[in-house]
Amino acid sequence: MQEDNQHIQTELDNLLNQSILEGFVEVPILPEIANKAFMLANDKESDASQLAQLIQSDPSLAGHVMRIANSAAYTPMANLTSLQQAIARLGMVTVSEIAMSAVLNAKLFNTPGYEDYADAIWQQSLATSLWAKEVASHCNVNVEVAFLAGLIHSIGRPAVLQTLIDIAEQQTLPLNDEIVHQLEDKYWLAVSQMIVIRWCMPVLVIETIQHLETPSADREAGQLAAVVNMARYAANAMLNDELADDFPEAAIAIVEFESADTQKLLTKKEQISERLTQLMA
Repeated sequence: MQEDNQHIQTELDNLLNQSILEGFVEVPILPEIANKAFMLANDKESDASQLAQLIQSDPSLAGHVMRIANSAAYTPMANLTSLQQAIARLGMVTVSEIAMSAVLNAKLFNTPGYEDYADAIWQQSLATSLWAKEVASHCNVNVEVAFLAGLIHSIGRPAVLQTLIDIAEQQTLPLNDEIVHQLEDKYWLAVSQMIVIRWCMPVLVIETIQHLETPSADREAGQLAAVVNMARYAANAMLNDELADDFPEAAIAIVEFESADTQKLLTKKEQISERLTQLMA
């Protein structure tokens, strides 16, 4: 049985690697509204009415954004009645982040039998984006890019999952969780990098994800990569109900966090947890 599993894993590994090298991994179309929301939030010449009009073009999204904007996690004791009011209260960046979180999700991928796992991947990505925003604000790097990079850094995981399911079906090969997760761990980052390039994400977002394994202090993308790595650690710790004060030393050194900075960051845990709950609802 073990030899059979090894043979299946090797065959799936070869086929998956070939699919990645030849660009046959199916990449979902980036929802246009997500890209426009990010661009508007980062365009100094845009205004709240443009973002409101964009979100209102999708009634379902508009309702979703208003529900979250009115939640206690975002506006305690407030009763927002319009998108323009929500943008005025929360800011264009926060409202655009809520919108992007709604349209970039696990449902972009077809993962029959692994839907709950794909949802868990997305939950971790959302948590990473929220922590990345807080870490970035503490160390004076681009907060908006940190959020977006955190949100889509592991977009390759569900893409690898979907590709494996397709390959197994085409080749009539059995899948088991152990093989799936080993191959996912091996290839997710390469596929994430492929997707953000195909999606024509901003250059700094692409470079940040390309530097996740090689963060450094000598360039902005390397610093942002360290921020995302710290955020990934904090997200995993929060989701597993663990203490998150032992951040990766390499990342800590790059962002120049002192002990006091870490303790201040951890005071955001409850707020981040509440916002994550709202965004996942």
